[in-house]
Amino acid sequence: MSFTLYSAWRATAPYRVRIGLQLKGVPFGYSAVDLIKGDQRSPEYEAVNRQKLTPALDLGGGRVLTQSLSILEWLEEEYPDPPLLPGTSLDRQAVRAMALIIACDIHPLNNTRVGRKLNKMGLDQAAILDWTQGWIRDGFDALEPMIAQYGQGYAFGDAPTLADCCLVPQVYSANRYEVDLSPYPAIRAVNERCAAHPAFQAAHPNQQPDAVPL
Repeated sequence: MSFTLYSAWRATAPYRVRIGLQLKGVPFGYSAVDLIKGDQRSPEYEAVNRQKLTPALDLGGGRVLTQSLSILEWLEEEYPDPPLLPGTSLDRQAVRAMALIIACDIHPLNNTRVGRKLNKMGLDQAAILDWTQGWIRDGFDALEPMIAQYGQGYAFGDAPTLADCCLVPQVYSANRYEVDLSPYPAIRAVNERCAAHPAFQAAHPNQQPDAVPL
């Protein structure tokens, strides 16, 4: 079975799924969606994902998966080795909590469509940047002690989990938006550890076919 990932090179949600696919060793094709040009609002893409967001993972045979965390959970069920969730229910809850802080409490307030809406409401770029940085800091303030408690090289334990799939793209986004990461040594240490892992390297935005030199 051949999968196709509809992805945008530096968008954080498809970045999460790319990491998961690479960690699991699942081969996939890549279909670029240019969010700046508005490809996601085209009739062709709406036929793939009615929500007009990335990512979408086309499994073939008319089955398309959407929502990054749901896709990662599906990957975990279908390809359990190596695991992205730890062995006990309490540990799995901790990993999911970290992932959801990022996917539900940080990212939705900082994505392209929110920035576009804020601009239409009259906020200038400086105000939008302040908005973005503030929500990232709030989330990282919650994540930092959790990672310091549970991390042993990665966000939870000594192997990559669902939490790392979400954290690394969010750190990438934080750097894009010039967030001062000096107050977050545990987060920075995990990001540096992941940067040396081949799966995270392959999933990095700069390695994608639609990457734009900056």
